[in-house]
Amino acid sequence: MIEKKLLQEHNLKEDEYERIKEILGREPNLVELGLFSVMWSEHCSYKSSRVHLKKLPTEGKYLIQGPGENAGIVEAGGKAIVFKVESHNHPSFIEPYQGAATGVGGILRDIFTMGARPVAVLDSLHFGPLDRPGNRTIMEGVVSGIAGYGNSVGVPTVGGEIDFEEEFSHNPLVNVMCVGIAEKDRIFYARAGEPGLFLIYAGAPTGRDGIHGATMASAEFGEETEQKKVNVQVGDPFREKLLIEATLEVMERNLIVGIQDMGAAGLTSSSSEMASKSGVGVELYLDNVPLREEGMNPYELLLSESQERMLMVAKSGKEEEIRRIFRKWGVNATVVGKTTDDNKFRAVWKGEIAADVPLDSLAENAPKYSRPYSAPKHDERFDKKWLRKKNWGNVLRKILASEHFASREWVYQQYDHMVQTNTVLLPGLGPSVLRIKGQREGIALTIDSNPSWGRSNPKQGAVLTVAESFRNLATVGAEPLGITNCLNFGNPEKPEIMGQFAETIDGMREALEFFQVPVTGGNVSFYNETEGGTVPPTVAIGTVGLVEDVSNLPRPERVKEGDGIYLLGWTGRDLGSSVYLRIAFGERGGKIPEIDLQREKKLHREIIRLVREKRVSYTFDLSPGGLLPNFAEALFKIGKGATLKINPEIEEVFYLFGESPSRMIVISSHEIEASVPVRKIGEIGGERLSVHLRGEEIINESVHELERGWRSFFPEIFNP
Repeated sequence: MIEKKLLQEHNLKEDEYERIKEILGREPNLVELGLFSVMWSEHCSYKSSRVHLKKLPTEGKYLIQGPGENAGIVEAGGKAIVFKVESHNHPSFIEPYQGAATGVGGILRDIFTMGARPVAVLDSLHFGPLDRPGNRTIMEGVVSGIAGYGNSVGVPTVGGEIDFEEEFSHNPLVNVMCVGIAEKDRIFYARAGEPGLFLIYAGAPTGRDGIHGATMASAEFGEETEQKKVNVQVGDPFREKLLIEATLEVMERNLIVGIQDMGAAGLTSSSSEMASKSGVGVELYLDNVPLREEGMNPYELLLSESQERMLMVAKSGKEEEIRRIFRKWGVNATVVGKTTDDNKFRAVWKGEIAADVPLDSLAENAPKYSRPYSAPKHDERFDKKWLRKKNWGNVLRKILASEHFASREWVYQQYDHMVQTNTVLLPGLGPSVLRIKGQREGIALTIDSNPSWGRSNPKQGAVLTVAESFRNLATVGAEPLGITNCLNFGNPEKPEIMGQFAETIDGMREALEFFQVPVTGGNVSFYNETEGGTVPPTVAIGTVGLVEDVSNLPRPERVKEGDGIYLLGWTGRDLGSSVYLRIAFGERGGKIPEIDLQREKKLHREIIRLVREKRVSYTFDLSPGGLLPNFAEALFKIGKGATLKINPEIEEVFYLFGESPSRMIVISSHEIEASVPVRKIGEIGGERLSVHLRGEEIINESVHELERGWRSFFPEIFNP
C-alpha cells in the first residue's frame, strides 16, 4: 500500500487512489502514480470546472475552432486568428522572472502549435500594493521576465493591464495572452492519427525543472513556498525562436499529422492527449529522450516541464525529412515513440516497462466533480457620505498620481511593441490594433479584468467585464469576433469559492449570449491561495475584434483646437468599488454598477458607426476612474487643454468620478448625433483643464502639471 504521505506529495485524495487501483486492477508503481497525479491535477483535467464551463456559448459566426484545442480560432480578413490566454500565477510568485518568462514561452507554443505565427502578446497583471518592498520585487521581476522573453523571441507585447489589490500580495496573477495569424487551410491540431506512426520530440533537452509544476498549480501555498522553486521552469527565448521557425517550416511542408506543446505535465500530457483524441494508444521509448542532466529516471522524464519542447506525430515515411529541417535550424529532433492499436499508455525504459495504463484514464476519462457550492455574499453597500462635496481638483490630482491610475509607461516601455512592424495603435492609446499584412483590415485586441467587481458581486462583475472589453473594441470601430478567458480563483474545494466560480460563469454566459459572441477557449486557475489568503474572483477577458480599415483609426494626434467634446450614453449613481472611493475615502467595495445590456449594445453600435463614418477624432471609455481622470489622461496624449461645462441632473460626484458602464467620450470636429443620449460638454483648446460645474469653475489646472504627477508614480517607485 502506498503511504498516505506519498499521496499528499502527489496531491491525490484517497478516493482517487482507490479509483486508480480499480482502473489498473493493481497497485500503481511510482511512475504510474506520477502520471495520474499530473493528469488528474486541476491544472490538466479541469476536474472542478468542466461541469460549469460547458454552460458557456461556443458557437459563432466567425468561429473556426472552439474549446478543446491548444487555442481558439476565429476568422478575420480571410485569415485564421489564433488566440489563447494562460496563467502562470504560482510560478511567478515563487520565481517572478522565470515564472513570467516561461508564461510567455508557453502561450507562444500554444499558438504556433496550431500552425500560426505569433504576432502579439498581451498581459493582465495583478500585484499587491507597492508600498511593500516584496510586492515591488515581484512586479519588477514579472515585468522583466515578460520583456526578457518576448523581446528576445521577437514577438511584440502590445497591450495589457495592471491592477493592485491587497489580496495579491502573496498571490500575484500573471495572465498572458498570445495572438497568431495562420492561413485557414493550414491549421494543425493535437491529433495522433492512426496506429504505427512515429512520435518526434523536437526542441530543448529534458531537465529536472518544472517537475510537478501542474500539481503545484493545483494546490494552495503554505510556508514551504521557497522549497517549490524546483517546480518552476527555466526558459530560453532564443531556442524558442528557432523552434518556432523549424516547426512552421515542417507545417508548411505538410509533414506531420498532429502536434502538441510539451507544457503542463510535459511528455505525458502531450502524448496521451493526442492519442486519446484519435482513439489510439502510445508507446514511448524513454531511452531516446534527449537529456540535459545526468541520472534522470522515467518518473522525471515523463513529468518534466522543461521549456521549448514540442511533440509531433510524423506522417508515414516523413521522419527523416522532419529531422533534417530541425537540424537546419539547430534544433534537436528525435523519434521517442509510436502510436499503437491497444489504447494503452506505455513507457519503456532500458528494455523494461516503466508504466502501462489505459490511456483514456489519463485524459478523456479523468475525474470530473460537481463540487458543492454556496452563494457568495454580495456587497450592496452605499454610504451617503460618499456624496460629500470635496475639492475636486485635489481628488483628481491624487487619482492621477496613484498606483490605480498612474501612467503604465514605465512598464510598457520595457517591451518591444514594434517588432514585426504590424502594430498600428501603440500601447496606452486604447485597444491594441495590428495590421494584417497586405490588407486594409486589421485586428483589435484587448484584455480586461476588474477584481473589485468580482469581489463585490461575481456574476454582475463578469457581465460588466465582458461589456467593458467589447466597449474598448468599439473605440477603434471593431466588432468582437470571439473571446478567450482566464478565470482566477481560490480553492474550489471550499463551497464559497466554488460559488464565486459558478456565479462568474453564469454572468459570462448571460453577457456572451446577449452579444452573440463565443468563447473559443481559455484557462481556469484555481488554488490561488497562500497561507489562508485568497484572490478575489478575477475574470480576465481577452477579445479579438475586426477593424475594417486600419488607416481609419481615432487617434489623439487627430484632435484639433476647437474640436467638440461629447458625452454619449447613460450616467448612473455608481460609486461602489471605484477608484474614487479608494482615494477619497480609503475604502473599497460597495455596490457595483448595474448594466442594461440593451443600452450597452446600442452604444457600441453607435460608436462603431461614428468611427467607420470618420466622424471621430478620438474616443475612449470612462472606467475605471470615471470621467475626469480618463479625460485628463486623454489630454496628456492629445497634448492640449480643454474646457468642460457640466450640468448634471444628479449628484456631481457620479458625473465626475462614477464608473457607470455604457458611457463614452467622443472628441470630434463634427456635430455628433446618435440614437443614444448625446451631450456636448466642452471644447478642446489652450493648455489648461478648466472644468465648470453648473456655471461655477471648480478646476483650473495646468495640463502639463497634472501630467507630470500622472507620469511620475512608477518611475519614482522603481527608479528613485
